[in-house]
Amino acid sequence: MRKVLPTLAAAVLLATAGCAGSDAGSSGPIVVGSVNALSGAATFPESSQAAKAVFDAANAAGGVNGRKIEYKAIDDKGDPAAAAAAAREVVGGDSAVALVGSSSLIECEINEKYYEQQKILSMPGIGVDPACFSSPNIAPVNVGPFHDMTLTLLYGTEVLKLDDVCALLEIAGNTLPAYQAAIGEWTKITGKKLKYVDSTVPYGGSDYTPYIVKARAAGCKAITVNPVEPDSIGQLKAAQAQGWTDVTWLLLTSVYSENYAKAISNAGAGVYVPAEFYPFTDATAAANQEWRDLMAKNKIPLTSFSQGGYLAAKYFLAVLRGMKGDITRETVTKALREMKPISDPMVGTPYVFGPAQAHHDNTAGWPIKLATGTNKWELSARDWLRIPKP
Repeated sequence: MRKVLPTLAAAVLLATAGCAGSDAGSSGPIVVGSVNALSGAATFPESSQAAKAVFDAANAAGGVNGRKIEYKAIDDKGDPAAAAAAAREVVGGDSAVALVGSSSLIECEINEKYYEQQKILSMPGIGVDPACFSSPNIAPVNVGPFHDMTLTLLYGTEVLKLDDVCALLEIAGNTLPAYQAAIGEWTKITGKKLKYVDSTVPYGGSDYTPYIVKARAAGCKAITVNPVEPDSIGQLKAAQAQGWTDVTWLLLTSVYSENYAKAISNAGAGVYVPAEFYPFTDATAAANQEWRDLMAKNKIPLTSFSQGGYLAAKYFLAVLRGMKGDITRETVTKALREMKPISDPMVGTPYVFGPAQAHHDNTAGWPIKLATGTNKWELSARDWLRIPKP
């Protein structure tokens, strides 16, 4: 994950300095946009690719009330200035009626105020930074890393009955308070506290041995981490090199991929993840069949990212098809604010945008497991794991 703080303030100023764009009017294509990490240090192209596949299929079937959807996926390059420019291009220049299926490490924080100023709503396929879950104009489809951390801790202590759980946190930008709140939510529910916390673990570290040695010396028997895949692979290898093979790893959806599973031969006492959507590695699941068929037809990788983009576009289409009269930014915003919750077997929480001042409503994950020697993800539960309501 790239360091974004040095240019963040300038990019936010750039984002909020734009002028209001017009809407798409009552004829011609309906312009829908997204801002995505398509190039740079970490890329997530599948979300917008999946959203485009949904819209292309809708267009092939006649569009929405005879109007085609023109989908524009803009690259933020993992750069704050580029993220601000991308939003201005699609919202101000192209007059999008909404943003659907975005997937980026930074764009919510960069553009949240701009979206409020432009009175446009965003439905990211994958929300990552804290601003994705604290803005009145942004409502991601996915669980997000913070609820995901609460879920993985709940599964570890309340289902697996693990004690002496520790946390190694990789902190980028201003994410530390959000992870602390996620851990605090677990503590509030269970009455338990972590045995040891280290929030100095670097992204992209070359050697995680010192962090592993300290965690083992602290008496940790299970560790929760919020890593990207290469970091987690390095951390597990560092534990293995130290002969620490009885530790349980409570990780996040960020490592849930087939490539990660192939890279992990020694998973210690197991790697557990609460998948944000119904596990895509369960090839026989009816819940994923429609998504799986569309991704295969369009040669889009089967990942959590493509699940998020697919669902965002599907929800958006359902709202559009229920609208009467003109489809403009103003009417789309009104329809999303007033929509009824939509259920889908691919997620454990119905989706609704609604009028709330913040949107962090997806609170269910499906536990999966990667065991030593299997190189394959397996279901670890028969139902969704949900964060209890207060």
